[in-house]
This record gives sequence, structure tokens and C-alpha cells, in this order.
Amino acid sequence: MNYVKTAVLLAGMTALFMGVGYSLGGQGGMLIALLFAAGTNLWAWWGSDKAVLRMHGAQPVLPGDSYGLHEMVDLLSKNAGLPTPKVYLMNTDQPNAFATGRNPENAAVAVTTGLLRTLNKEEVAGVVAHELAHIQNRDTLIMTITATIAGAVSMIARFGGMFGGRGNSQRASPVAMILTMIVAPLAAMVIQMFISRTREYAADRRGAEICGNPLWLASALQGISRGVQQRPMVSAENDPATAHMFIINPLSGARLDNLFSTHPRTENRVAELEKLAAATGARPAPRGREFGRGPGGAQGGARGGPWS
Repeated sequence: MNYVKTAVLLAGMTALFMGVGYSLGGQGGMLIALLFAAGTNLWAWWGSDKAVLRMHGAQPVLPGDSYGLHEMVDLLSKNAGLPTPKVYLMNTDQPNAFATGRNPENAAVAVTTGLLRTLNKEEVAGVVAHELAHIQNRDTLIMTITATIAGAVSMIARFGGMFGGRGNSQRASPVAMILTMIVAPLAAMVIQMFISRTREYAADRRGAEICGNPLWLASALQGISRGVQQRPMVSAENDPATAHMFIINPLSGARLDNLFSTHPRTENRVAELEKLAAATGARPAPRGREFGRGPGGAQGGARGGPWS
């Protein structure tokens, strides 16, 4: 059902883009904007993942790292039936993570040092599994497309206002132009937010299947939510356009489950995971064992998960 919703929302975004292009620029203006959007999408397809990783100062993690993170990603990837993505670490106190890449063969998972210091191994596994679910569901590509189209809608609305709409012979009314310039980017943003939130619920469910316990991810989401409120992420605040990529919105002051939120409320996500856990008889993640510090495991982390 979520895939149907996503397809409908993407179709709506595309229709909005085409409608704005025609109303402000006529057929010629729509064609120019379409060509521009195609070029932007091409760049996003090939280079946006590397750009985002650089933006957040992410450094590659190699096999045998001191955290045992690469080993966990590799084993959970096998559990999901995916090729192992590249693994990156962001040096920031805020616990958070994101996935990027145009397809499973060219994907990356990035987590923060704050995440590894805050959560235990089961919770980290839940987070990694959630990001692998985004990769498997091709959400990284979907979000790149929606962000690009939303940007193109805003661009064509601005240019339409600068150059006066369709032309002298078919000039749009000033009221219609003003409404288009204001409402169209707003509508594009709303559609983008709905797509982001729909995909988060889907990734939570699939992530719970990959790690084997919905409560590990539920507990992780609660810990990350608390950490986000207490520890700002400078790189995300400097470039808020990447906020939708993270497992929890990294921006301060963006906690409400309203029309403009990129993420559902953490409480709602946890509730859905708890329902799934009740149906499967899953047990909560053990507390008091930070990632890589408990008994057992490659670096002393708690054992018993699918990476053991």
C-alpha cells in the first residue's frame, strides 16, 4: 500500500511541475524547465551521494574497525539479501544515521560517533537495518527525485514571476501568478514531506525484519530522539535540505508530526513497532550495554542478533 501511495504522490509532484511550467512559461518555458530538471536529476543520480557524505564530513570505515561496525553492516546486509554498502562515520555527538546512493550496488550507510556512544549493540543493529531497508526499497533514489522536482517547481515559479509568465500574448493575471509563485512551491514541499514520512514507516517495518526484533529499532528511535533534542548537529543545521535523509530529523525545533515535518513523530513510529513486536513475541533490547562494550561479540558487544 505504501508503494501505491508513493507512486501517487510522485505522479502528483510531476503533474504539479508540468502545470506550473505551462501556466508560467507556456510550452516553451515548460520545455526549458524540463530540460533543466533532467540535467539536475542526472547530476543527482551520479553525484549527490558523494556530495552529501562530504557535506557531513563522513569518513570511510574499513573492515576490522575498532567498533566492529563494518562487520555488523556486512552481516545485516547478508541477512537482507543486499550487497554490503560502503560504511561511513560522522564525527558528531548527535546520535543519528542516514543512507544514500542511487541503487543497492552503489550505496552507503553513515552513522555518527554519537550513535555508537549512546546506543547498545542491538539498538545500533536496528538503526543499521532501518538504513539498509531504505537502500533495499530504493528510497534514496525516490527522495533524490522528489527533492529535485520540488526544487525545479520552486525555480520555475521564481523565473515565471521574473519574466512575467507566458508572454505578452497570453499573459497570466497578476493574482494567478502570485498564487502560483507562492502555492506551487508550498504544494511541492508538502508532497515531498508526505513521501518522506510514508517511506519512514515502510523502512521501520522492513528494518525490524532485517535485524530480527522490532523493539531494538523502537528503543533506538527513542534514544536518538532524546539525543537530537540535547545535541545539535552543526552540518545539518548548516544545510537543512539533507534533514529528510536521517533516521530522525537532526534539526532543532522540528519535532512535531505536522504537515511540514519530514518525519513522523517518534512516538507514532515506536507504537507501530511495538504492535509488530507484540505480534511476533519479540523481547526488548537489553539495557546498560553500549555498542562494543558488553560481554561477547567482536568488540565486546551483546550477542544473539543475526550478526553473531
